[in-house]
Amino acid sequence: MSGWSARGGGASRTGALPDFPWDTIRAAADRARSHPGGIVDLSVGTPVDPTPEVVQRALRDAADAPGYPLTAGTPALREATAAWAARTRGAVGLDPAAVLPTVGSKELVAWLPTQLGLGPGDVVVIPEVAYPTYDVGARLAGARAVAVPPGGWPTEEQLAGDRVRLVWLNSPSNPTGAVAGVEQLRAAVDRARAEGAVVASDECYAELAWDVPEVPSVLDPRVCGTGPGSHDGLLLVTSLSKRSNLAGYRGAVVLGDRELVAHLLAVRKHAGMIVPAPVQAAVAAAFADDEHVAVQRERYRERRRVLRTALEGAGLVVEHSEAGLYLWTRSAEGAGGSGGRDLLDRLAGVGVLVAPGDFYGPSAGAHVRVALTATDERVRAAAARLGSLAG
Repeated sequence: MSGWSARGGGASRTGALPDFPWDTIRAAADRARSHPGGIVDLSVGTPVDPTPEVVQRALRDAADAPGYPLTAGTPALREATAAWAARTRGAVGLDPAAVLPTVGSKELVAWLPTQLGLGPGDVVVIPEVAYPTYDVGARLAGARAVAVPPGGWPTEEQLAGDRVRLVWLNSPSNPTGAVAGVEQLRAAVDRARAEGAVVASDECYAELAWDVPEVPSVLDPRVCGTGPGSHDGLLLVTSLSKRSNLAGYRGAVVLGDRELVAHLLAVRKHAGMIVPAPVQAAVAAAFADDEHVAVQRERYRERRRVLRTALEGAGLVVEHSEAGLYLWTRSAEGAGGSGGRDLLDRLAGVGVLVAPGDFYGPSAGAHVRVALTATDERVRAAAARLGSLAG
């Protein structure tokens, strides 16, 4: 040991962080790996398909990059992102200056409360069943996360005199795949604006819709309004990891309120949070091309069909899951309790590893999250093994 010990406020914040969730399923992972046919790992949503050639080519062409890149992003990146947002997310009239590249979306989620200046006495509203990093980001800032059900708002008792400064929305949801409609999003935006809070909408899975006609965005005029100031207080966060198989590139963007984006840019300049120049070129190419997204969507559609059929054939129940890369699954016995850990162990016994629902909040303990991110061969193997659970 080095003998180093942490002191001060930063130490207390780090000490308050939860255990890293995936460390708690090592035994199940080892059990799944011991299966004669090898593990089928459906626990983490990491892409397995090739990065599109149009993106690889852009990266190669930008490989000679001896100078420092722009923290703000290249004009090509900002313009391609703004055009994508108008084309696919309904973000009419978005100024390219209101776009900022980030080093993956998890980095932004974890540091956004800090970069917005939140601290003790401030509340970050997060979904009741949610990606764990929303809570981690509040803790890193010294603020406090309060979890609410869909369409909810903290009670006075939950606030305990503190002020809501940031509201996280996530549609399609990770882990449930549930999609919020226009009215639900508009109500959340109206309430946050009335309280003077920033809304950050995590829309990383929005281009992977299955059972819904659309996935509305927080920057859609039906949600945020029209005319000058329609994007005030709003940030859309999205990633290229899932829709473009770019997880290894760490390419993502935040866009929306121009003043908020300018504030984040100023902070990130000081902190050296810069996306590498070749990655910026790849991000621009990915946002400019819709064809590869359509191809990848169909891959996931077929894997989803195979896995859902197998899960339901095994007597399990898939809930929500209208969009995104996960099937939110539980045993048929009921939706309460902590049955997700039992189901985790059952599936590990046939060599299939999933994520237990309690990773995503205390109320999610009955479920497991089953990712679609495995090769066709591994998905077929999982489906065959699930057949042994039937009955």
